Amino acid sequence: MSTPPRRIADIIARAAAPDPVPTAIVHPCDAHALGGALEAARAGLILPVLVGPEIKIRAAAEEAGLDITPFELVAVEHSHAAADEACRLVRAGRVAAVMKGSLHTDELLAAVVNADSGLRTDRRMSHVFIFEVPDYPRLLLVSDAAINIAPDLATKKDIVQNAIDCALALGIEAPGVAVLAAVETVHPAMPATIDAAALSKMAQRGQIVGATVDGPLAFDNAISPDAKAAKHIVSEVAGRADVLIAPDIEAGNMLAKQLTYFSGALSAGIVVGARVPIVLTSRADDEATRLASCAAALLLARHKRLKPPQ
Repeated sequence: MSTPPRRIADIIARAAAPDPVPTAIVHPCDAHALGGALEAARAGLILPVLVGPEIKIRAAAEEAGLDITPFELVAVEHSHAAADEACRLVRAGRVAAVMKGSLHTDELLAAVVNADSGLRTDRRMSHVFIFEVPDYPRLLLVSDAAINIAPDLATKKDIVQNAIDCALALGIEAPGVAVLAAVETVHPAMPATIDAAALSKMAQRGQIVGATVDGPLAFDNAISPDAKAAKHIVSEVAGRADVLIAPDIEAGNMLAKQLTYFSGALSAGIVVGARVPIVLTSRADDEATRLASCAAALLLARHKRLKPPQ
């Protein structure tokens, strides 16, 4: 495994503890899913509870040469049942996080958002990417690039609050949140700028808490002090954003993939806003990404336990 960059490595180091988080691994029926879970267990991040068809899980472990005997295995018939069972384990207090295995993301999230048996809260769920970007002096969080397709203002409020909670859990003090648009001024023909201005005002009035929120901001003046100065922008967030809020899933997804493929950024990612953090892994993820995602989920789970009621 390649050595993770410093700030991602710091997250993994902060998360490792004598009390790893019991985590439901949903349908871990291939070497990637099992290997990622066991690597996180060896790092002291999670205590895996393997949920899925027993024959398939044991076959995958044998084929990959992985020892799963130390871990609990909850046998169910198929992937749908595994997703449902993982939600039941959360509601029963048996696990404090969920990690996607070798099933489709939509299948897992369908169980999570079920109104009767899922993991919904009074807040909309959203995905948060956590990036280690070369030459950027801090972690950079991007949301939402994976779940909410065309969020309205109420959904964007939850997306912002979820991202702030994630930033705080990662140890980012007083995070700066930039709500992105194509320009940094409110334009009546560009709804993203109107939503951004509204979110900024909502933060000022205490409807969003824990961070300084500003928008609309274009990408350049959100992250570049030179762009901020050139455009004479007066803002506590511009030029030093910790969190970037995309106007829709297309913009967020393209931004996240550009950071990965053009900038060589290392990423982690979790779903926030459910009863527990959810780790969405991909077959393309390397071990460092899987570890960082599990570490972020662990830190968020701890943050949720320690956070005083509002």
